[in-house]
Amino acid sequence: MATTFEVKPQAATLSNDEILRYSRHLIMPEVGMEGQQKLKAARVLCIGAGGLGSPLALYLAAAGVGTLGIVDFDVVDFTNLQRQIIHSTADVGRKKLDSAAEKLQAINPFVKVKKIETRLSSTNALELFRDFDIIADGTDNFPTRYLVNDACVLTGKPNVYGSIFRFEGQASVFATEEGPCYRCLYPEPPPPGLVPSCAEGGVLGILPGLVGVMQATEVIKLILGAGEPLIGRLLLIDALAMKFRELKLRKNPDCPACGTHPTITQLIDYNEFCGIRGEEKPVETGIPEMQVEELKRRLDAGENLYVLDVREPHEYQICNIGGHLIPLGDLPKRVNELDSSREIVAHCRSGVRSAKAVGFLQQAGFKKVHNLAGGILAWADKIDPKMPKY
Repeated sequence: MATTFEVKPQAATLSNDEILRYSRHLIMPEVGMEGQQKLKAARVLCIGAGGLGSPLALYLAAAGVGTLGIVDFDVVDFTNLQRQIIHSTADVGRKKLDSAAEKLQAINPFVKVKKIETRLSSTNALELFRDFDIIADGTDNFPTRYLVNDACVLTGKPNVYGSIFRFEGQASVFATEEGPCYRCLYPEPPPPGLVPSCAEGGVLGILPGLVGVMQATEVIKLILGAGEPLIGRLLLIDALAMKFRELKLRKNPDCPACGTHPTITQLIDYNEFCGIRGEEKPVETGIPEMQVEELKRRLDAGENLYVLDVREPHEYQICNIGGHLIPLGDLPKRVNELDSSREIVAHCRSGVRSAKAVGFLQQAGFKKVHNLAGGILAWADKIDPKMPKY
């Protein structure tokens, strides 16, 4: 499917050094001098400098995209290094923007890197997007995906989409004039908590490299006006089987964002749209909590507490505090193993899954049940610093 999107070369002349640098592009008739000048004139905004943003930005910089904007507000963590290849061990604790910009300038000093240190929101997205030609979405949560989509539709910018989870990935190009948008594919977000994050479910470190490179490829094709972009197509990647499937997508005439009679004419509260109430404590939603210090004190005192670990067996092998292992998914069919007369303290890695377990047990009639605030990560931070964290 062709696209009406076009980046004009304008006055993006190439120096002799640039001609040498991009010589393998220039000898390709699909790129040539004019194509490389289009790349130099292009302005691409990458949302995130994480798993997808790392390979995406690295390859766009190497290819000669003239202006790369990066939106990020996070710092580099040890857990990032398994997949976020733009950062190194020495960058742990640094702002991701500073780390990423340093690597991108080292790869290609001809590229202008614009560091945008902010959380993308409904109040700033439209203004940020207007300064760029293409938006590449490297986010990992539903509220921001819907925000990026709607802002792209409202500003007329193509949305080069990618997502990853465990061994599976997706890629497409949304919000072009002739193609569908993200809302055409997913009119409504999944219920909160139904789809675990990469922090809870994990991700194969290589997968974001695979998907991020696909996003970079689509960006470059859009700029060059070459090939068949993933407009109206959703590419599904199964890295474990190394299989690729393609779904045909149609523009939904009734889509509230890009349909014939759109009802979304301004950006909304996307946390509310996705049913996310923000940083509420479990106790405020009826889930009683216990702090790790209290659990340690009461265990040391020999109190008859039942510590319930609702993580998966492979997580238990990483570290544990000696609790009884019943994975959250197995809890409904194994609830008869629990003694309702004993006080139960449930925990997981961070407290999210165990809060669901506590809610389930409360509905099942258990009265003396608590969620361990912060999970085993809080235990490692405050009780046992020698415990490995993951």
